[in-house]
Amino acid sequence: MRKLTITVILALFLALTSQAKVQSITKPVQDSEELRLQDMLMLFLQPHIMDAVGDYYYPQILNFKPYVNPWDIEVIQTKRVNDFRGFLFEITLLVEPSDGGHNVKVGKDCITFQISVRPSVKLVKYKHLATYELPPDLIK
Repeated sequence: MRKLTITVILALFLALTSQAKVQSITKPVQDSEELRLQDMLMLFLQPHIMDAVGDYYYPQILNFKPYVNPWDIEVIQTKRVNDFRGFLFEITLLVEPSDGGHNVKVGKDCITFQISVRPSVKLVKYKHLATYELPPDLIK
């Protein structure tokens, strides 16, 4: 009985501490050089993200163009398309657009852009992942 109790307590301790570590890895709790650079990149890409999201949702699904907050953008992958020090990149983002007013999330989307010299930003892939239940006044 004592071995079982110790095993259960140890398992609970390990499960709880490992979850805390995973959460702290995915959501930064303090500023860093990497986070500042990522946030600046999101600000530069935001108009392109807004265009892609707006074209998907409006007017087919919603009666307005949704808004994407910079903090609702997650970088999934970055890739250098050509060889070392080539300046053709792909970035894949996970976004959760909202109504822009009350911050009601309307869905979840995965967007891939190609970024190159001049600078040039081109939409490569748009994949709608989920549509969230919305209040009736937001639906077309």
